[in-house]
Amino acid sequence: MTTAFIIVGVIILFLIVSYNRLVKYSVRVREAWADIDVQLKRRADLIPNLIETVKGYASHEQDTLKEVLEARSKATSMNIDISKAKPEDLRAFAEAQNGLSGALGKLFAVAENYPNLKANENFLELQRELSDTENKIQAARRFYNGVVRDFNTMIMSFPTNLIAKSFGFSKRDFFELEENAKEREAVKVDFSS
Repeated sequence: MTTAFIIVGVIILFLIVSYNRLVKYSVRVREAWADIDVQLKRRADLIPNLIETVKGYASHEQDTLKEVLEARSKATSMNIDISKAKPEDLRAFAEAQNGLSGALGKLFAVAENYPNLKANENFLELQRELSDTENKIQAARRFYNGVVRDFNTMIMSFPTNLIAKSFGFSKRDFFELEENAKEREAVKVDFSS
């Protein structure tokens, strides 16, 4: 009788510990996604200031400025609930963010033609902040993908997979850029030359 209680107790303890680990990692996935979202919002908030600074120097480059603003609008209009996101949702989200990175690259290429702009203190500070933000976005993506990897591994590992299936935990998708995408290259913001 006591052996049966011990076995049942061990099973219950295992179920509780496994369930709590799944909850912990599920929360970590959402937290990691929120970190990406914070950095993307920070980048989006820097762009209007950058546009205004460039506008004063490159008023005839309205098409490029408009393209950056449109890409920013598209990128910031997409909201994803990571717990319900499908692979195509993440791809569309990444595509919008990559479009913004590409538009920023064009803006910086335009800025190369304006020596006074390259020496402007506000522009230099915005350039540094944007570069820092791009690095933080990459770090947040890596962290998110690492947490998703750990969560998915736990969900697919026996016997935790049985508990995960019973309680409705499902695999999460990685936040990836498309293969051979031009956007894989970091936005170059070095105006020191």
